[in-house]
Amino acid sequence: MAKLKIAQIAPIWYPVPPQKYGGIERVVYYLTEGLKNLGHKVTLFSCGESKTSVSLKFWRKHCLAKDKIPWSDYFLELEHFAFSFSNLKNFDIVHCHTGPKTFFFLNFVKIPAIFTFHNPIRIEKKTPLLEVAKRYKEKINAVFLSKAQREFCRFSFKKNFVVYNGVDENLFRFSKKPKDYFLWVGRVESYKGIENAILVAKKKKLKLFLVGKCDPEKKEYFKEKIAPNLNEKVRYLGEVSPKKLVKLYQGAIATLYPIEWPEPFGLIMAESMACGTPVIAFDFGSTKEVIKNGKTGFVVPFLNKRKEKNFEGLIEAVEKIKEIKREDCRWWVENNFTVKKMVKNYERVYFEIL
Repeated sequence: MAKLKIAQIAPIWYPVPPQKYGGIERVVYYLTEGLKNLGHKVTLFSCGESKTSVSLKFWRKHCLAKDKIPWSDYFLELEHFAFSFSNLKNFDIVHCHTGPKTFFFLNFVKIPAIFTFHNPIRIEKKTPLLEVAKRYKEKINAVFLSKAQREFCRFSFKKNFVVYNGVDENLFRFSKKPKDYFLWVGRVESYKGIENAILVAKKKKLKLFLVGKCDPEKKEYFKEKIAPNLNEKVRYLGEVSPKKLVKLYQGAIATLYPIEWPEPFGLIMAESMACGTPVIAFDFGSTKEVIKNGKTGFVVPFLNKRKEKNFEGLIEAVEKIKEIKREDCRWWVENNFTVKKMVKNYERVYFEIL
């Protein structure tokens, strides 16, 4: 099998790999290193703080988050795209992890381009995004992180694939015996389900650890909605290192994931199950694909018969969580969501495109 020259364009909000928060950057790291191990020549376009064994190209030393650039300020992000696309000589393929704002730069390259959409993308009728997508459709080979995400998009590009994310099973090690707490992990946002997890914990009097990054623009939300609910049983641990996160997963009875958004994949679910910890989630986006319902956790309908938020369903799942065998959670990840499987699937996609 021929060896390829592959350009990987990562976002520059966080380094590759991230020190703490940064699911996209973590996936990009494992993908670039895995492709190199398969013999391909890989170049990573990222920030200068990234640490990788492949060739690294950058125009900016610090990641944007380190300099506290808000998500909405995209000028430096666009400069990163311009730098990356102006340095794509002698590559066989370019793989973009940077979303629709990168479509415009495809006019400046002739090599095939693949886009992994790490965030929800929905292309509606009579929208500017539809107009742009139609214009660049034949230049874009799309990878979605789940079948649910592909369906949510409502648009077909030149070619369309589904590749599940992979987690490092050597880092997220199995633990047979949990401790006495439940866990919520994610960025502090209402749609990530943090308030739902707290409400379940309060109703069932559970010990709950909340783990995740709180962006500056969410400080007021945290102060108003989260802080008043914290006590000896419900504790916010903030953002933690990968090693600390693994220990928290290993010790949890279950991970609560009562999201309210069209989750593209959900690395948190796979990481949790890799450690043997089942997941309880609302039925949004990919949750039915990532969780094997009744075997590695429970996927709960979002609304009850009264068309209200289904807290009783979450509570029932908590009450049944001991029915789940932690070994089944680990087996499910080992057979579906490993880094090795993800890398091989991307390699297959590259050759199919070429």
